[in-house]
Amino acid sequence: MRRRMRCAAAILVAALAAAGCATRERLPDHALSPEARDCAAWYRSLDEQVASAGVRDAQDAPVAGFPYLRVNRFLASYRPFASAGDETLRAWTDRLLALDAAARRHEIANLPAERVDRLPDREARLSRGSALKHTAACGRLLRDADLARPESREALLERAQVPDDYSTARRVVGLYALTRHAFAEGVRRYEDEALAAYRQAPAAGFVLRYSPPHASASPSHEAMAATLRQSARNPLAIPEPGEAELETLFALHAPVLDVAITGDHDRFGALRWKRDAAVPGVDASDLVVYRNAAWTQYEGRALLQLAYTVWFAERPPESDGDLYAGALDGLTWRVTLAPDGEPLVYDSIHPCGCFHLFFPTPRARALPAPDPLEEWMFSPQSLPRLAPGERPVLRIASRTHALIGVTLERNAERVARYALRPYDELRSLQRLDGGRQSVFGPDGLIAGTERAERFLFWPMGIASAGAMRQWGRHATAFVGRRHFDDADLFERRFVFDLW
Repeated sequence: MRRRMRCAAAILVAALAAAGCATRERLPDHALSPEARDCAAWYRSLDEQVASAGVRDAQDAPVAGFPYLRVNRFLASYRPFASAGDETLRAWTDRLLALDAAARRHEIANLPAERVDRLPDREARLSRGSALKHTAACGRLLRDADLARPESREALLERAQVPDDYSTARRVVGLYALTRHAFAEGVRRYEDEALAAYRQAPAAGFVLRYSPPHASASPSHEAMAATLRQSARNPLAIPEPGEAELETLFALHAPVLDVAITGDHDRFGALRWKRDAAVPGVDASDLVVYRNAAWTQYEGRALLQLAYTVWFAERPPESDGDLYAGALDGLTWRVTLAPDGEPLVYDSIHPCGCFHLFFPTPRARALPAPDPLEEWMFSPQSLPRLAPGERPVLRIASRTHALIGVTLERNAERVARYALRPYDELRSLQRLDGGRQSVFGPDGLIAGTERAERFLFWPMGIASAGAMRQWGRHATAFVGRRHFDDADLFERRFVFDLW
């Protein structure tokens, strides 16, 4: 027993030491120009005001020592490729600059006016737009200065990583090596119940069908392949369709939703801040599904992904002491596209990161789990290849909003249609009582959506298990380590037929 405790303590010390490494300060900037030093001071002041106001955006991770850059798991996986030469390094940092610029735009919009007035540059204080322009100019200046110094390039490539969303300290204290066996049994029971639901015929009841917006165009298979191929003609070979082409892809692959309705808790819509509300509400009169693009790596190739998130007002309790009930609920559906634009695999989670399901097509062959206990790749259903004119139809249960069946159907659309809007809107919403506020807190969680399950599941290392959380912050397995946005998530679990 003493030996086990000594080992646990050693692991805990190592974990805390590793966490400390991520907080290293910026490299000495004595060699920087006066302009660059002023910009470094600007970022320090901006970060102080953002932290004091509690409006830090948690979607992408800041790069320690490089306050003008942020990184996600996909771009972190490009570090070896980015180091190959000046062109790839600049292209890579362009994208890290863009991630930080997006976060700064929302943070500055969400800053209270008195905090904006405390920023050091007089012109930047005149308006939020001026502050944003000043931030962008400083970011480019500091990036160029740092890329000119070999030691800064080396530090950047080392530090551009995303921290794990699992707490090793929690797992040590919770004796994860032992308790994971009991949790694995619970996961298997859930999977058995989910499989039974997929095998059952749809229950009789009131089901509303919601269709996506009309696609302005229905490109041919060849045209989609050409769009993705041309959009990947950049130094990193990442498919990045233009705004119009991306909107076409979103509309083309958006799912039809069959939602069982037993109350207002089953009506989805836009998120809104209500007056004096601590938790955002759902406006069911504004049928909205939020969409965002993402990417994954497969054998050195970047694949485009399309994600769609639906929000419900709550998950009502099924009984007294329901561990999973609470404010807000939802479903995220993701499509991973082959280079020719055809879906390879679909997957889904709830916005808590829970209930990760995979739906492979014949172009995706599953690989076995390396550890029988680990939550690896639960697939309740496979889907055929998508034929022209077909759409996925998602069958969503009442109350739990569980995905309990998927079909591919032609001419499945109905009169009731939802709108597609950018997921980024959630990072800065207007408040009726003045100002703007993100749906998500600085920790990436939606405050007020905590579930009682967090008191039971904490030994698995996930902070506030069951709470709704921001894109990029979804740990999706209790047993093992898995994130919804892991760059190698699909490469480790499937063999793809890309062509």
